[in-house]
Amino acid sequence: MIKYYTRACNFYFGSVSINKVKKKLSIPLHGNKSISFDTIELISKKKIKRININKINRLNKNIKKKVLLDLKKVSKKKKIKGLEFSNLPILMGVLNLTPNSFSDGGRYIRQNQGFYHAKKLISDGCSILDIGGEATNPGSREVPSEKEWKRILPTLLKLKRFRKFISLDTRKSIIMEKGIKNKINLVNDVSGLEHDSKTIEVLKKTNIPFVIHHTKGNPEIMQNNPKYENVLLDIYDFFEKKIKYVRSKGITHENIILDPGIGFGKNLKHNITILRNISIFHSLGFPVMLGTSRKRFIKDLSGKNDSNERLGGTISSSLSAIMQGVQILRVHDVNEVNQSIKVFNSLIF
Repeated sequence: MIKYYTRACNFYFGSVSINKVKKKLSIPLHGNKSISFDTIELISKKKIKRININKINRLNKNIKKKVLLDLKKVSKKKKIKGLEFSNLPILMGVLNLTPNSFSDGGRYIRQNQGFYHAKKLISDGCSILDIGGEATNPGSREVPSEKEWKRILPTLLKLKRFRKFISLDTRKSIIMEKGIKNKINLVNDVSGLEHDSKTIEVLKKTNIPFVIHHTKGNPEIMQNNPKYENVLLDIYDFFEKKIKYVRSKGITHENIILDPGIGFGKNLKHNITILRNISIFHSLGFPVMLGTSRKRFIKDLSGKNDSNERLGGTISSSLSAIMQGVQILRVHDVNEVNQSIKVFNSLIF
């Protein structure tokens, strides 16, 4: 039996979007009338067909049922405890408390440097602080949990009094438990909940929001010639299977975020395919997060115009994601990305 996937596309913004939604010419994305779409791509592993939403009734009965169910998920209002989705995108500021992260390793590990940088990220406009004590970029090795927690705790203790939304970037259940006891708000596990078998029980017991992140392999080997049958649909199937799995383990809440994992077991072609079609993941019914900040694909595309911070590539890929309705952007340079979003919104809304 052929499996079909629904990708929302041809988006509208601002007053144009509001007027089209009012006239039922477009469908609002995640309940927000300021961003909507009037076309879908009906995708199978063999072909892609573009359809205006007004022509969905002409589809085969079974396909129509599937598409309408997907559109219901795409259009429903998204909710994550502690986050506000009315003003998008939400910026997640990266705080690497590690000596070896790929772009800023060692920059914030000395006394109070992590805390001061966190204050800057907040001041620059991030709504989420993503704190991590273990590098997971290609080639990095696992860090003992004691060392990872020792890197995180001093900064986390100082940040607690600000009562900001804090994400903990870790693959280990013991670190998650310690973080939750210290009032973190979100678990961001780049292993896709695969690294530690105890993670599911921690998430179930605490009812905390979490990110399901797609990674192919572990950081040490994930870039060693990664292969897919169809990278976009393979990742979609992974998410679908993982959501079903966490449901089977008793996690019933809706506080789940999806991240397709740019650069985590993907080559340049894989990354581009995901970025060009990322709106497909909206039909799973959960907020979509994306992290392109300073990543290698920017160098691969820009060639001699590469730079240390890769700010231009980060901004352009972030704006492209916004145009497909991505709700959360994970970035290092919060001020500059925020600046680009404000100008972008002023021009299209």
